Amino acid sequence: MELKDYFRILRQRGWVLIVLAIITAGTAYGYSRMQPVEYESTVKILVSPSRTDFGLTQTVKLLLRNYTQWMDSTKRAQKVIDELGLDMTPDQLKGNVGISADESSFIIQLEVRDSELQNANDIARTWGNLLIQWVDSNNAQLRKEDRINVELVDDPRQSGQTPNVRVNTMAGAVFGALVGVIIVFLLEWIDSGILRRKEDIEKHLDIPVIGTIPRG
Repeated sequence: MELKDYFRILRQRGWVLIVLAIITAGTAYGYSRMQPVEYESTVKILVSPSRTDFGLTQTVKLLLRNYTQWMDSTKRAQKVIDELGLDMTPDQLKGNVGISADESSFIIQLEVRDSELQNANDIARTWGNLLIQWVDSNNAQLRKEDRINVELVDDPRQSGQTPNVRVNTMAGAVFGALVGVIIVFLLEWIDSGILRRKEDIEKHLDIPVIGTIPRG
């Protein structure tokens, strides 16, 4: 196909792409607005050794996994529920919490999802403080140079929100446009065997058209 053929297709059938993009974008927008909003709060917990020798540093890397497992338990979830007076079970709360460790930076990251941002922030802060209190109680039995320091890097803050209405709407528009492209090329393929214009005759029969009968 020549470049002019593509322009002709866009001129004749471009409305299909536009209509489908508008329909799918509107559908995605409406669906997203109907979904309950859920916020995500993130807090980072720094775990660091009291001294920087190799042995204690390696110990901290191992402890990161232990700390993560300690935090990711129904006992800790129940403790958070009791402190904040939450109306949910430990398993429900755990289902909204993600805990991961980064050994390269000695960071434990806690992500909490909730329908209210303030609740998500409070849960993240309370859960992080449980670890700090537990480690501090263990440190009391150790010499100062052997202790592990644990602290919140910063206050919990919003790190995401679902559904993202704008992103979903744009994705819906793109999807609709792609479907429109497929439909347009399908229609063109169906019409490719039908001679409608003098250009089609010249292309398929390889002979010039010397005259046409005007429409009455």
